[in-house]
Amino acid sequence: IKWGDALSEEEQKEAERLYQRYGYNAFLSDRLPLNRVIPDTRPTRCVEKKYPEDLPSISVVLIYLDEALSIIKRAIRSIIDKTPARLLKEIILVDDHSTNEDLMEKLDEYVNSIEEELPGLVKKVRHSEQLGLTQARLSGWRAAVGDVVAILDAHIEVHVQWAEPLLARIKEDRTVILTPVFDRVGFDDLTLNPYIPAADAFDWALWCMYESFRPEWYALEDDSQPGKSPSIMGILVADRKFFGEIGSLDGGMKIYGGENVELGIRVWLCGGSIEVIPCSKIAHVERAKKPYLPDLSEMMKRNALRVAEVWMDEYKYNVNIAWNLPMEKHGIDIGDVSERKKLREKLKCKPFKWYLDHIYPQLDPLNDLLGYGALINDLAPDVCIDQGPMPGNMPIAYGCHYYSPQHCYYRTDGQLYIGGIKSHKYNSNRCLVDPGTGVYPGLYDCKTAQQKKFHMLWDFKQDGPIQNRETKRCLEIAKADDGYYKLVVQQCSSQSWKIQHLIKDH
Repeated sequence: IKWGDALSEEEQKEAERLYQRYGYNAFLSDRLPLNRVIPDTRPTRCVEKKYPEDLPSISVVLIYLDEALSIIKRAIRSIIDKTPARLLKEIILVDDHSTNEDLMEKLDEYVNSIEEELPGLVKKVRHSEQLGLTQARLSGWRAAVGDVVAILDAHIEVHVQWAEPLLARIKEDRTVILTPVFDRVGFDDLTLNPYIPAADAFDWALWCMYESFRPEWYALEDDSQPGKSPSIMGILVADRKFFGEIGSLDGGMKIYGGENVELGIRVWLCGGSIEVIPCSKIAHVERAKKPYLPDLSEMMKRNALRVAEVWMDEYKYNVNIAWNLPMEKHGIDIGDVSERKKLREKLKCKPFKWYLDHIYPQLDPLNDLLGYGALINDLAPDVCIDQGPMPGNMPIAYGCHYYSPQHCYYRTDGQLYIGGIKSHKYNSNRCLVDPGTGVYPGLYDCKTAQQKKFHMLWDFKQDGPIQNRETKRCLEIAKADDGYYKLVVQQCSSQSWKIQHLIKDH
């Protein structure tokens, strides 16, 4: 990446150094005005809306860990400039134990300069060790005194009239937890790209993603209206006291991942709701990399299992399936969940099935699987079935690595998916087929395979053959001329297969 045509070689080097440190163009950020003008990207109807005068007050919490100083200063400035003074109770800075020198004295100097203009507005909370995102959000919420608390990342700028639509909605209903709509600020040039309003959703591994709103929202034909959302991204706005009543955030979540989904499920099951507010816009700097752990997946896996144990009832094993873990004895310590289970009882929360039926029907309950994980032939225990090169329709035998291209799923109806399983009903899996001619099996989108009447149903029992129901040929491995195994369909020769995890004996 070139950091600007007008930069000298020294400046280019400095810009690159800052980018490597922060994951965005801090060199440019340091040179942009703190009160820079950003385009108004709200839906047009938002601009005409009028809000009541007597709105609740708001405490704005900014969370950070080793952020660039200019980014935090710009966030503070934008909140002061774009939130009506009568509504802005305070700005609370929560430092999750940064080591960046700039965030000590220089940030204090900036806060002190605001103190002269607006005494008592900016408060600071600093952790004495790194506690992670969830604890940082909790620290900010505990320190807040406003009627409503907004918990934001510090690498943001708020848009004009960002607060009023949030406060007006919470004034109507204190049990709704809200999220604004983000604009993406590019990590390289810090320009804005508007996102269209969308629901915050997730898959069974509990990774977050955007998804369309439900059809009812589009039927309104008014893109300024709030949209219901199954979950929430990292930025949330809530009635401060209601947030506590419903159990705030699960303090047992580690570092990063899953905490937003946990909150989303809990709010819906325990008497609240979640909405995305298109008239409230926040510009959010994307990072090329996160400042937490190099490998987030280990923490994410643990946190996801914790959420599943407390909230998902009989569907909790779908999280194990998504992470390719055994149902029992997976060896991952999820911490003590007894307090969270007590909270669920105390709040008289609904069962998770209600959430799947009413709030997130797009999530596939995966209730027709018999086995999952790697499929291994007894002749060669270090060789696994693999989806093969993508794009392509040619599954192969390949050295076992146990990542998603080798994840197989055997269903009660005899379909065999290869190469991961989709969490959502609107996505299609890929099914193993016997073309009926030739010696090689195929791998096709299951809906396509059904339409084309491919032979896609297989009989399989653990430690037995995998035999096609129609052609009666078996899926087997055979040594190729180069000495490697290839995956074939041929007349059965008593080869047997083992799937990594059985769901029930069959």
